Amino acid sequence: MLAKVRVLVVDKTGTLTHGTARMVSMRILGAFPEDEVLGLAASLEQASGHPVGQALVEEARRRGRTLSQPEAVVETPGEGVTGHVDGRHLVVGGLHLMRIHGIDFRIQDEARGLAAAAATVLVAIDGAPAAILEFADPLRADGGIALLELRACGIERVVLATGDRCAVAEALVAGLPVDAVAADLDPTAKTNTVAAERRNGPVMMVGDGVNDAPALAAADLGVALGARGAAAAAEAADVVLLVDSLAPLPDAIRIAKRTRTIALQSVWIGLGLSLAGMTAAALGHLSPLQGALLQEVIDVAVILNAMRALGGSQDARKPTAREVARHP
Repeated sequence: MLAKVRVLVVDKTGTLTHGTARMVSMRILGAFPEDEVLGLAASLEQASGHPVGQALVEEARRRGRTLSQPEAVVETPGEGVTGHVDGRHLVVGGLHLMRIHGIDFRIQDEARGLAAAAATVLVAIDGAPAAILEFADPLRADGGIALLELRACGIERVVLATGDRCAVAEALVAGLPVDAVAADLDPTAKTNTVAAERRNGPVMMVGDGVNDAPALAAADLGVALGARGAAAAAEAADVVLLVDSLAPLPDAIRIAKRTRTIALQSVWIGLGLSLAGMTAAALGHLSPLQGALLQEVIDVAVILNAMRALGGSQDARKPTAREVARHP
């Protein structure tokens, strides 16, 4: 299937980016003390394995906050976390999670002027909006080059699928060879995006998190980044990259295409030579001994041709960073 894929759906956090977010801003709403909000939110996020949650915990510890043990924690993949900390009820996540809990979080008004290329996390305490947190997650250094290489390998359409805001996603992929951005997706919507893209050809989904597992399973070919990714993603995927990089993926496609081509060549060479030998034997031009020897020669020829798959492929030149930078 690697040799046949035509559409790439790629996750953002931890796949196209490093997945090592850092908090870049914190806007307090109402009369909540900043240190208290940070401590409560970080305490709750201790129960989450999401990169943004881990970044929040690291920021709180960097500021010397003592974290409490969260209780009754419920994590909704792609949405956020709820629970109790020090007797306070907290909701930490996206706008959709706030709406589910009936919290009037007017993000359009409150978040005006915040960084476009950052992930937004909302914090509510006891049902009241408490803070808007912004996290930056830089693009992988090899991300753009990997996408351009995948284009050279026959990928005709690239779609970025993310749970982040559309402005965040579009700012991240500006200048990269990405055809479409699907933003504000929960795991179900991400799976539906993969299913919808199948009309454009065989789909390869690349992701690393628990949120990506259903989409990985729904794709024609699921690829998980296994070095730091979630076990659920690796279990749902067909291919697991054992390094924290997209660089091996174009190489894998080139190897798959080359292997498939050589395999088909070997089939047709074997069939053609065998048919020629049988025809010659039927016409009396070959004795039984000569026919047996010819079949051995055919087998050796097919094996030798198949062994070409062990060699390197030079089918696609790797693009340079400058070529990626000037890609429209």
